[in-house]
Amino acid sequence: MSLELYRNGSIYSPADPFATAMLVENGTVAWIGTEAAAGALLDSRMTEIDLQGALVTPAFVDSHAHLASLGAKLNGLDLSGVRSADELLAAVAADEGTGLLLGAGWDESGFASGTVPGPEELQRAVGDREVYLARADVHSALVSPKLADRLGLVEGPEYSGALVRGRAHERVRAAVFAFEEATSARNRNSALAHLASTGHGTVVEMAAEHVSGRADLEALLGRSDQEKAATPEVFAYWAELVDSEQQARDLLASFDSTAVVGLGGDLNIDGSIGSRTALLRADYADAPGDRGTAYLDAQRIGAHIAACSLAGIQTSFHVIGDAGLDLALEGFDRAAEKVGLAKVQAGRHRLEHVEMVDDAARERMLGFALTASMQPGFDAAWSGTGGMYEQRLGATRADAMNGIGQFLSTGVPVVIGSDAPVTPVSPWSAVKACLELRDPAARISARAAFMAHTRSGFRALGSPSPFAGQLVNGAEATFAIWDAAELSVQTPDLRVSSWSTDARAGTPMLPVLEDELPQCLRTVRAGTVLFDDMGQGSEEDSYGNSR
Repeated sequence: MSLELYRNGSIYSPADPFATAMLVENGTVAWIGTEAAAGALLDSRMTEIDLQGALVTPAFVDSHAHLASLGAKLNGLDLSGVRSADELLAAVAADEGTGLLLGAGWDESGFASGTVPGPEELQRAVGDREVYLARADVHSALVSPKLADRLGLVEGPEYSGALVRGRAHERVRAAVFAFEEATSARNRNSALAHLASTGHGTVVEMAAEHVSGRADLEALLGRSDQEKAATPEVFAYWAELVDSEQQARDLLASFDSTAVVGLGGDLNIDGSIGSRTALLRADYADAPGDRGTAYLDAQRIGAHIAACSLAGIQTSFHVIGDAGLDLALEGFDRAAEKVGLAKVQAGRHRLEHVEMVDDAARERMLGFALTASMQPGFDAAWSGTGGMYEQRLGATRADAMNGIGQFLSTGVPVVIGSDAPVTPVSPWSAVKACLELRDPAARISARAAFMAHTRSGFRALGSPSPFAGQLVNGAEATFAIWDAAELSVQTPDLRVSSWSTDARAGTPMLPVLEDELPQCLRTVRAGTVLFDDMGQGSEEDSYGNSR
């Protein structure tokens, strides 16, 4: 039997906003209470862990991530800090590796010139190597002529200069990410370790043939039970279209894993704003005549939704632009006409990103019982005066994006993810971004953002446990421990951030997110330590138990 008593801290629990201690028994929360009660409870069977004032919260759920791509970025060339085409070229020229050079994270909207290197410049910088450098949004990339020649890229709307986007980019990416298993495993392990180190107990993998391929997903799902227990829990969506109930059932069953919870995720209706492939109702402000790209039509969208709804399988679509959302909702209309609204509603379907939404579209999403899977890190990275959104869309459209608050007030559930590697895996940054969204009406409280990044993630997955994402008696002991300077109850205000440090309100308190963000000290999943930086491993408690 395993008994761990965590004490002398702050426990974020709806059961007791004043809790300072928690007992974990065999991977389950057995008790939560005060310091005085913890002292009376402690006995020789228990390992005592002194929290030294740290905060314990439910572990985060990243509701939209790409593990292979995240691992490749962690192990490859990170270009998120480059601020010009020259800096980008210098970074790739300085890479000392051999063979294919993978990089990611550049964003020309932050370059003074707004331009990217040409193909000859890129090839000169790396000599004889092939190069694939994904844009920050991973919807376009720079490729060297040598790689383009090998893959048979032909100059046209989707490939010009060194830049490839759209379906051509998907084909290039699928070829580039066809790694040997040893490399794939290294990338997966790096990504999962990174998630654990940032306080995540669960991650939702958005897999597709054009992202990292089926073999990569099957290898992820096929790890041993021991390997799985030592990492955040993985759920997955597989993005492949179906057009019949039986086809949907057969496809899901072919994975032979309950971790695959739906057929969708990166089923792309459109692309991204940064790459000008998100589908818009009006032209891009910086590209007159261009309204983006529709990768699917309403007929195919509707057929897929109908098939999944009849099979009782959840689906989801990637959609960012307002015209892209129009297509998505037309698809839901078609599906409801075919199989009935009740069947569609029962599917608990999702839309990923869904950044450009008006009131009418929100009401339609509510009518279909959809969940909005959103990334507040997008707004933090690209909104604001002169930001990428304003460059691409103009101020009026840009300032009305990412309406998380409007979704929640309408009754549409929201879950939060990073879309890693697109934005950093930094859950408190995401919570903070929800307090500071460009549109004041979109802002939500820290508590609402925290719930969207924890408990709501499990609800969107259809978790059968009413305790998932909470620290209460009987819940799975999946939590993170944080070094947080100050705690508060925080609500958004149109003028300033509004804080209360008085726990008498009866609401569990969260970290103040104005200066330094909390640092993860330990992540635990079902009682198993996934990440540990508490520095207590060699100490013993008063009963001689190591801690």
